[in-house]
Amino acid sequence: MAGVHLSAKQKLLVFSLVLLTFVTGTSEFVIVGLLSRIASSLEVTISSAGALVSGFAFAVAVGTPIVVVLVSRYPAYPLMLGCMSIFIAGNITSALSSSYFWLLGARVVTAVVCGLMQTIAMTVASEAIPASKRGLVVSLVFSGFTIASILGVPLGTWIGQTGGWNMAFWFTAGLGFISFAMLSLTVPRNLKGTPSSLKNQFGLLAHARMITAFFAPALSLAATYAVYTYITPILERELLIPARYTSLILLLFGAASIISTLLAGKIAAHDGLRKLRFIFLLQAIVLVSLYFTLHSTVLGLITIFLIGLAIYLFNVTFQLYLIDLAGEYSPSAKVFAASLFPVSVNFGIAVGAAIGGLIATNFGLPYTGWMGGLLALAAAFLTFISVQMQKKKS
Repeated sequence: MAGVHLSAKQKLLVFSLVLLTFVTGTSEFVIVGLLSRIASSLEVTISSAGALVSGFAFAVAVGTPIVVVLVSRYPAYPLMLGCMSIFIAGNITSALSSSYFWLLGARVVTAVVCGLMQTIAMTVASEAIPASKRGLVVSLVFSGFTIASILGVPLGTWIGQTGGWNMAFWFTAGLGFISFAMLSLTVPRNLKGTPSSLKNQFGLLAHARMITAFFAPALSLAATYAVYTYITPILERELLIPARYTSLILLLFGAASIISTLLAGKIAAHDGLRKLRFIFLLQAIVLVSLYFTLHSTVLGLITIFLIGLAIYLFNVTFQLYLIDLAGEYSPSAKVFAASLFPVSVNFGIAVGAAIGGLIATNFGLPYTGWMGGLLALAAAFLTFISVQMQKKKS
C-alpha cells in the first residue's frame, strides 16, 4: 500500500478541497484583524465585535450536526455546490451590511454552510482517496485553514484596512466563486449519501470516548482563541505596535500555524493521542507566559509565535480518532462523526472568543493568557482520560 499514488484527477480533487478550506477559513478568520475597525464603524464595543467571531463559531457548532443529519442522505456533488452558492451570497450580504445585526445574521448563515462543506470535504476525501493516503490527504485538507492564516487572512486584513472592512468580504465572496468553479469540475458525481437514523447518529454521543474526543480539541482551541480573537488590540494597545504592521504579524502567526499543521500529521502517525497529553500542558505554559512577556515587544511577539505553533497540533489525530470511533460504534454514522470535528473546533473558537471577551472587558487584555492556560490544562486532562479509556478498551 505504501506504493499507492494519487492519480491526476485525485490530486485535482485534493487541491479543490484544500482550496475550499482555504476559502472558508479566510472568510471565518479575516474578521479577526478588523475587529477594531468594525467596532468603530458600527459603533459597538470590542467585545460585541468579538461576537462576530464567536457567533460564527457557535452557528457552526450548533447548526452543522443538525443540518448534517437532515442532508447526509443526499449526494456530495449537489450539496457542495449548493452550500458554496449560499456561502457566496452570505459574504456579499456581509459586504453590504451597514448595521451590526445584519452583519451578524449574514455571518451566522455563512457559518452553517461552512461547517457542512468542511464535513463533506472530509468524507469526500475518505471515500475518493485510497485508504493508505487518508492521513496525508486529511492533513493537506486541514492545511487550507493554515494557508488561510498565512495568506488569506493577512491579505484580507490589508484589503479591509486600505479599502474599508466591507471590502474584505467582497474579497472572500470572490474566492467563493473560484472555489465553486473548482468544486464543480473535481468533486465526483457518483458519491452517494449515507442514510442513517437519527438514533444511530446522535447515539454516538452516548459513548464516553466520543465525548472526550469532542471536548479535548475544543478546549485546546478555546485556549488559543481566548487570546487570538483579540490579537489586534493586544498588538496595538499592549505591545504598542502600529496598526500598519498588523498584517505582517498575522502573516508570521500564519507561518507558525502552517508549521503546526505539518507537525500534526507527524504526531498523528505515531500514537498521537498519548503525545497530545503533554503538548497541551506545554500549550498552557506558553499561554500563561503571555501575561509576563507583554512588557517587551520582542518577547511578546515570540510568545504569540509559539501560540501559533501550538494551534493545530491536535487536528489530524482527533479528526481521524472521531471517524474511527464512529466506525467502531455505528459505521452508518461516519458522516455525522466527521461533522463533529469542525463542530468541536468551532465550539472551541466560540467559547474562547466569548470568554476572552469577558476577561478582556472586565480584567484587561493581558489576563486572556491566564484564561487560555486554564483551558489548555482542561484539554490535557481530558486527553489523559481518553488515553486511559483507550487502554481499557484495548
